[in-house]
Amino acid sequence: MLAFCAAALLVLAGTPALAQANEPISIDRDDTALDLTEAVTIYRDRGGAFRVSTAPDAEGIVRTIEVQAVNEETAGDWAVLVLTNTSDVQIDRLLVAPRFRLVDSGLFWPDLGAQRIVSFTPSAGFSLDRIEDPHADIFAITLDPGAVITLVAELASPSLPQLYLWEEDAYRDIVNSYSLYHGIVLGIAGLLALFLTILFVVRGTATFPAAAALAWAILAYVSIDFGFVSQFGVLATDAIRTWRAMAEVAVVATLGLFLFTHLSLDRWSDRMRWGALIWLLGIGALAALVGYDPAVAAGIARLALAATAAFGLALIIVLSLRGFDKAIMLIPAWSLLLAWVAAGWMTITGQVDNDIIQPALAGGLVLVMLLIGFTILQSAFSGGAFHENLFSNVELQALAVTGSGGIVWDWDVGRDRLTTTPNLGVQLGLGPTALQGPAKNWLRHVHADDRENFRAALDAVVEKRRGKIDLVLRMRTGETQHAWYRISARPVIGADGSVIRCIGTATDVSAQKRAEERLLHDAVHDNLTGLPNRELFFDRIRTAVSLAAAGSGVRPTVFIVDIDRFKEVNESVGMNAGDTLLITVARRLKRQLRNEDTLARIGGDQFGIVLVSETEPSEIASFAEAVKKTVKTPISFAEREIVLTPSVGLATWSPECRRGEELFKDTELALHQAKRFGGDRVEPFRPAFRDGSANVVQMEADLHRAIERGQISLVYQPIIRADTGDVAGFEALMRWNHPRRGDVPPSEFITIAERSDLIGDLGAHALEMAAMQLMEWETALPDAPVFVSVNVSSHQLVRRDFTNQVAGILARHPQRTHTLRIEITETSLMQNPEQNVRVLERVKALGVDLALDDFGTGYSSLSYLSRFPFDVLKIDRSFMQPVSTGRDALLKSIVDMAHALSLTVVAEGVEDEDDRALLAEMGADYLQGFITGQPLDPEAAAALVARQVPAVSGNDQAAE
Repeated sequence: MLAFCAAALLVLAGTPALAQANEPISIDRDDTALDLTEAVTIYRDRGGAFRVSTAPDAEGIVRTIEVQAVNEETAGDWAVLVLTNTSDVQIDRLLVAPRFRLVDSGLFWPDLGAQRIVSFTPSAGFSLDRIEDPHADIFAITLDPGAVITLVAELASPSLPQLYLWEEDAYRDIVNSYSLYHGIVLGIAGLLALFLTILFVVRGTATFPAAAALAWAILAYVSIDFGFVSQFGVLATDAIRTWRAMAEVAVVATLGLFLFTHLSLDRWSDRMRWGALIWLLGIGALAALVGYDPAVAAGIARLALAATAAFGLALIIVLSLRGFDKAIMLIPAWSLLLAWVAAGWMTITGQVDNDIIQPALAGGLVLVMLLIGFTILQSAFSGGAFHENLFSNVELQALAVTGSGGIVWDWDVGRDRLTTTPNLGVQLGLGPTALQGPAKNWLRHVHADDRENFRAALDAVVEKRRGKIDLVLRMRTGETQHAWYRISARPVIGADGSVIRCIGTATDVSAQKRAEERLLHDAVHDNLTGLPNRELFFDRIRTAVSLAAAGSGVRPTVFIVDIDRFKEVNESVGMNAGDTLLITVARRLKRQLRNEDTLARIGGDQFGIVLVSETEPSEIASFAEAVKKTVKTPISFAEREIVLTPSVGLATWSPECRRGEELFKDTELALHQAKRFGGDRVEPFRPAFRDGSANVVQMEADLHRAIERGQISLVYQPIIRADTGDVAGFEALMRWNHPRRGDVPPSEFITIAERSDLIGDLGAHALEMAAMQLMEWETALPDAPVFVSVNVSSHQLVRRDFTNQVAGILARHPQRTHTLRIEITETSLMQNPEQNVRVLERVKALGVDLALDDFGTGYSSLSYLSRFPFDVLKIDRSFMQPVSTGRDALLKSIVDMAHALSLTVVAEGVEDEDDRALLAEMGADYLQGFITGQPLDPEAAAALVARQVPAVSGNDQAAE
């Protein structure tokens, strides 16, 4: 008995484990298609022999069958399925297992398809015959009436995504219907790829080859997915997984390339170009990974596709908000792509399970490509990609511009190709290709300070689709040399309103710029010595005091060096020799300074020094003695030695000093003390020096506070029309009501302001108040336009920020019907005519009227008068004196001359009705003086204008 048991155990040990069959699936003759996927039980790693207990047959008998693997390299994976024919007739059916199914294929390590079933072994009946098909494993099965058959399938892969039982004719019909759909989709995809390729050949912009590549990648993907390639035996069954993964990688790569080229992401930044290169290298590595592990490569490609779609969406939103047309036109196609990506994600994760979803997604991908193709075609045909014929006369334009000394500047926006004729790169010595090609090629040759302006100007014209390019750029001609060029171009608009080209000229303006730089230099430098002048010297003092007050460690000391009795020296040796002596002294003093110090000529024989390199009192004293010794060193001139002696005043900054002007005043007091003691000495400032000038200093401080606190007010002197006597405007006059002294005459506080360098702040305050009052009258008296004139001193004109100051005032207080007018006296104008004409031209461009005040009291010539952009000429009151011989003839001549120069005439100092009638007869436009009344406060001036509003309206109607 024991021996029998042992033998039985040995037999069982060599027998495969026994598996149990499933519940049978009933098959009726009316069933045309049954999904058997859920009825299949899969057994993994059971080896090459598999034993299973069959389901009970019609008599209830259970048998055990053993199946040997047909494939010697089988992994030991088996599937068991039980079918029963419940009808009374024999049933023939097809068991179909698709080799690839996108549904639930997975995002990571996706199932890319493979042979699913090697063979079927039935427990009874006929063996199953394989029907060759490249898309699925198909087996024909015959079920006898009432038969219960257990089917054992040897699996070629670990998974069996789907198993269907089909009636043969129904299966053929469904395959044929899918074939028609596949053919339509493949035809559309193929035609689209071919058409975009032809378009690329015709038109070589980068967008078209990128779009064609994307179309070919999608065609390849669809062909593999539909099994179109396999039908012709081009790809072996085992290679399908590799080629399917490669197709997915290609779609991702070409989609990213299309996005990069269509949106011109590399127009200005090399970072985008490098990003695209890194992207392509990553895709290349991913393509190489396909040969090693297609599933891993396909999973990464699917993630990259989602990332590309999301990045593209963000990029399109940003560029669309900036008005970039190509991004706006891509919104529909990209929205459809995002919907396709979402549907694809739901499919591969198994959230959508339908046999139609896979071919639908393939068709949807072709539809996305079709919409992208329509988008770029619209851009090509309506945006001007085929408009080269419009520019066949470029050569003629180039000849005309070249003959005038200019260069044709031509930017093809679609191709992003910028060319110049003749070649500007050759003229600058940069090479024939340096400035021919993409617009960003210019950036490396444009001065660093001008690059952003160049980039912004080109982008603004393309995005806003209007305006013009008007730039002045510095182009590199060597390691440190630059040439100035003015780029003037206008855009050419296509049929859809987008910019297709910008054409203009590039003109060398280096000589003009050098002249402007010389003028700017001369405005703040002394013509004789080349040193900074008084204006620049005060600016340096203010800067040093600001740094000291900010705790930067700077502790400036200001020196004033005055040459004693220099007028006598000039009289003895002559003016030319005196100039030579001043140049010599300037050079000697400059050698005593370091780079951070400043030496300026602030008067005829006065030099100013801002010393910041020394802070110790002993070092400052040593420097002062060195300055004195330097000036006293004999100067050889015309076989004689001239010895000069200096008076030196100095003051060092202290925390109580808040303003540069205060430090300079203390230095002046020290200099005056040195002069009082006979000169030829160095005198440091001491607080006791302020006693002698306390009143003046106090007035300066009070005036400074009055400006800061808005205590300076304006009154308005009426200006009337000569013919009707109606008020046409006002001249703004400043008034200062001192808290202790009462009303201070303008002649007194304006003189103090000019001497203490407060005139700039005072004038800016007057302009601000006048513009503010005009804006209030704009609201209160819209039907009675008036002008307000404000006087501007020569100190304000020479300030570099004067134009910006006026522009800021107009921006804060805009006027539409009322007018701000600036008056400049003839004497102030002629102090620096070349600089002033440029300043006034810029002010005039802001919409401000300009008036020449006190005409006839200065020394300007008519040639200068015609050069300035004045609108109004004001005849000085001295011409109205009745004692002047030939007064009437002289007035008539001035009026006629002004009208010949298209100037409006205002006569000042008009006191009685006889003068008014005389000037009206002569043709004077406006009158000002005693006859117009006393200056008025703003309320009274507004009431005066309001009373004549009906008269103004009546005059306007009469004029109409």
